[in-house]
Amino acid sequence: MFDVVTIGSATLDVFVESDDANIVSVYSKTKRSDYMSFPYGSKVEITDFSRNLGGGAINTAINFQNLGLKTTTIVKTGHDEMAPLIETKIESMGVDTSNIIHSKSGLTGFSIILVSFQGDRTVLAHRGANAKITEKDIDFEKLKNVKWIYIAPLSGESNKLLDKIALFAKENNIKLALNAGTTAIKKGEAYFKKIISSCNILILNKEEASLLTKIEVRPDTKTEFYSKEIIHPDFKRMLKALRNENNSIVLITDGKNGAIAYDGKQYYKAPEFPAKVRSTLGAGDAFSSTFVASMEKFNNDIAKSIKYASVNSAACVEVFGAQEGLITFDEMNSRLEKNPDYKVQIICG
Repeated sequence: MFDVVTIGSATLDVFVESDDANIVSVYSKTKRSDYMSFPYGSKVEITDFSRNLGGGAINTAINFQNLGLKTTTIVKTGHDEMAPLIETKIESMGVDTSNIIHSKSGLTGFSIILVSFQGDRTVLAHRGANAKITEKDIDFEKLKNVKWIYIAPLSGESNKLLDKIALFAKENNIKLALNAGTTAIKKGEAYFKKIISSCNILILNKEEASLLTKIEVRPDTKTEFYSKEIIHPDFKRMLKALRNENNSIVLITDGKNGAIAYDGKQYYKAPEFPAKVRSTLGAGDAFSSTFVASMEKFNNDIAKSIKYASVNSAACVEVFGAQEGLITFDEMNSRLEKNPDYKVQIICG
């Protein structure tokens, strides 16, 4: 029996860093947009380069396995030379590969990640076979005894699986964690109502939560979120709107500003754990999967789980690659011992 099955994408990620990259900011009265730019028509020197395995389902599966949970993954690879490379790497990390779907045509997912000198990134993504997972591709009978289903962001036609997976989890008393992603969220709150009602843990970033609930974080009250005792009122509204009636936990991440969880009674606010940022790619996957793994390991201790999630996410951003920086629970404990002032605030709701 597996502890976790992850469902989502598998990609080959190529990281490219260049000191010639520029960050251009464009302002208006109500909006600021940042762009990465390079001199047009020129040959740009690459400062650093690496090639790694990626994709939400793979990143989280490797992390779950690394944290001691027996894990399998459902992804779809193309009919190309990258497919066996991805499967071999996954298997070498201890993740079960028996549920990988092999397409007879098309390409495996591929991404080029342009990394800025600030550590943030722009991703050029080709979804490939990831966007074409169908209900017929999945052997649901093999999944009836898993403890958790973790749904990473799905793209294209694969989004049609969300209802089916949510219903399957509910009918078989399987705990469900969902990190849906922007593509699916754009379908709207009505589409997500049934899916959210089946979730035990719903994880979104601030932008996704705002898009789904139509609640904006107002800049005139922004400072309240970062005070010691007050939760930003717009975050409260989003968290309450997203929580279902099945005692679910909603978790919203906000990049450098940390994360906040809500269980219907209390808010759990975690600041960003200190790190030297090299690349932010994979940080969200590390955070989400570590939170779920910690909830399983520590008997649903939300404060402890969000703390460990913050530590592992911080470790992830210090290196290139979405899995290379992942650490174990023992290593997380060691980092916490070296940062005794790092605390999670618990605020009654």
